[in-house]
Amino acid sequence: MATTFNTLIAANRRKSTWLVIGFLVLFMITVYAFAVFLIGDDPRSGIGPAILALLVGGLVALLSYYKGGNLVLAMSRAKEIKKENDPQLWNVVEELSIAGGLPMPRIYLIDDTALNAFATGRDPQHAAVAITKGLRSQLERAELQGVLAHELSHVRNYDIRYSMLLAVMVGLLVLLADVFRRWLWWGGGRRRSRRSGEGGGGGMAIIAVVAIVLSIIAPLLAKLIQLAASREREYLADASAVELTRYPEGLASALEKLGKDKEVLEVANRATEHLYIVSPFKPFEARAKGMLSTHPPLADRIHRLRALEGSGPPR
Repeated sequence: MATTFNTLIAANRRKSTWLVIGFLVLFMITVYAFAVFLIGDDPRSGIGPAILALLVGGLVALLSYYKGGNLVLAMSRAKEIKKENDPQLWNVVEELSIAGGLPMPRIYLIDDTALNAFATGRDPQHAAVAITKGLRSQLERAELQGVLAHELSHVRNYDIRYSMLLAVMVGLLVLLADVFRRWLWWGGGRRRSRRSGEGGGGGMAIIAVVAIVLSIIAPLLAKLIQLAASREREYLADASAVELTRYPEGLASALEKLGKDKEVLEVANRATEHLYIVSPFKPFEARAKGMLSTHPPLADRIHRLRALEGSGPPR
């Protein structure tokens, strides 16, 4: 089992590296096409902006690596708590951290009655788990253990690094495409077309088409990257949680309660949706059946948990 998890951790580290590289390449290509379309009639006019995009993208990658976790927590309006604020919650996290061989993460509480939770950070040494007040108040101890074991499994498997990079980088790429489309909408495209007609060639026309196409598909590509990070990682984190608690029913029962919760988590957004244990938008179970869902269907997750053997008593 240890070998399996070590292999998984190594694979997730490699995927995080390729994510950064792939994002930078896509970002450079997109900026190059936009720059040539907007400011010049020579394909070489996009080289400078593309190099600048590489530098900016690298800076964003570094910032998201070192500060992305804090940014996600701030976006979620999560407040850090100490042991004296909630001794039971602290003890549950501490017990699970010891069971998983992990450092004690920071614990945050989100002032929202919706039921949800997430983990973030760049590695186990800089991890944090956050749960909503609704989740804290409505789950029994065994259910709370299941949810927190799931989140700590994301920490243990290095999913948090991958998810954190996605939340920041995907947002930047979507923002770039949105700005370009707004510029086209307000007449920039017509002015640029007239300039191209006066002195541009077939190559410029191709670049113009590429720029427009990228402005449309970049958000879709970003969504597909999110999907690649989500489904199997959620299934794996569920299984890893059972390894920590030895009690599949705890997490299964918690997921049932989360599935029945109809409240929308107000602090969540599309860039951070994939971080949560279930989609913070309702009705997420209906959307989970679609190809563009960030989460597997809850019914399938619950079925898999209850199919696991050896479900002993909770700790």
